[in-house]
Amino acid sequence: MAEIERVSDFIWEISPTGNMSVPVRIYGNKRIADSIKKDRTLSQAVNASTLPGIVKRMCVMPDGHEGYGFPVGGVAAFDSDEGIISPGAIGFDINCGVRLIKTNFFYQEIKKSIPKLMDNLFKNVPSGVGSKNNIGLSRDKLDRVSEEGAQFLIDNGYGFANDTEMIEENGCMEGADSSKVSELAKKRGLNQLGTLGAGNHFLEVQRVESILEEKTAKGYGLFNDQVVVMVHTGSRGYGHQICSDYIEKLIQYQRANKIELADPQLSYVFTKSKEADEYLAAMRSAVNFAFSNRQIITTQIRKGFEETFDRSADSMGMDVLYDVAHNIAKLEEHIVDGRKRKLYVHRKGATRAFGPSRKEIPKLYRGLGQPVIIPGSMGTASYVLSGRDESSEESFGSSCHGSGRTMSRHQAIREIPASKTISDLNKKGIEFRVRSRKLISEEAIWAYKDVDDVVSSVAGARISNLVARMVPLGVAKG
Repeated sequence: MAEIERVSDFIWEISPTGNMSVPVRIYGNKRIADSIKKDRTLSQAVNASTLPGIVKRMCVMPDGHEGYGFPVGGVAAFDSDEGIISPGAIGFDINCGVRLIKTNFFYQEIKKSIPKLMDNLFKNVPSGVGSKNNIGLSRDKLDRVSEEGAQFLIDNGYGFANDTEMIEENGCMEGADSSKVSELAKKRGLNQLGTLGAGNHFLEVQRVESILEEKTAKGYGLFNDQVVVMVHTGSRGYGHQICSDYIEKLIQYQRANKIELADPQLSYVFTKSKEADEYLAAMRSAVNFAFSNRQIITTQIRKGFEETFDRSADSMGMDVLYDVAHNIAKLEEHIVDGRKRKLYVHRKGATRAFGPSRKEIPKLYRGLGQPVIIPGSMGTASYVLSGRDESSEESFGSSCHGSGRTMSRHQAIREIPASKTISDLNKKGIEFRVRSRKLISEEAIWAYKDVDDVVSSVAGARISNLVARMVPLGVAKG
């Protein structure tokens, strides 16, 4: 593999050699650029750069790390007519994403109630491997959820009327077709709506520690010392099974079309194929499932606040600031070599970061840029950023999605005692509720990159602006 060349203090590049069709561009300061060489992130990005129909460049965000075939933190765009769709470039947890819910509380007002609040939230939002939330959803209603998204749930009492205005795709990606989803996926998903799952998924009560850009923060409804709630989860077993099902189908597709892959995990279908249509219809169903999952969790969070403070959620200002996906493929319009083109943008562990001029973002945020919600690791800060118009041409309107792992889960369990993380959380005064002691080690801060490094890198690369920094008060995990 060719050497990484410096483009600027926050941008690095691998020029095309061999079968590469486009360069690989890495975003990050020098520390991140050096650390990203330690696993297979860059070799996976180089493999991705050989895929048919890839346009302009393969992007690796500063939180990038090795994934299944395609690096987590990777962004690739493919020509809408002559390109491909790759499940591995989207991920198994389709529409894993983040939602931020505001309150009108100052931290000091509720400081003493944080333990009780965390108890109520932990009770109301099931978490952990195989967690279930039996809300009486029939198979037919599950299909409606997957095709109609969050609005179907709001119509049935789960949420505020204006919630969908603050969700990417308004909480429903068009083109979903539940008939393209297997019965096994539906069985796995039926009782998982409204659950966090395990791994790096979490619910966190946070305090806005500092406002970094006053005008945008005010437009987003953020203020110093405000209490907010962040949720990170995806499509659970429903989306995982869809990805597994279609990867199996793609094996047959590769053989039938005599396709040779740079990596067996980078299987794909051409955009104009029947197989692509079927996968996209199923993927969009999982996208809508995930938006709906976070919608039910939002309702349960509001309920937890109501139980704790004996007030209505509406009176506590519990509006959704925004909800963003970070494992998804979407047909979008971007500027390539000075002209607009329709592209299938694959984001795997990367967040859409559209600038102020894009019509796809809520009217309230036009002129400010789309909110980009970046969680840290357990016990560290999280951020709200805003998208920039320059990102459309630079990174296909994309930014980072979190801290990014530096250790595998198994390595973290071996090397980081749970007691070390528990001691760190206690010293910081963070209430935590975790169902699995093993997870405490998996999600320790030492298993992740420094989130401050990550967000300063996308700001330095001018693809996102820093808006606000939040610190945890309480965290609930599987």
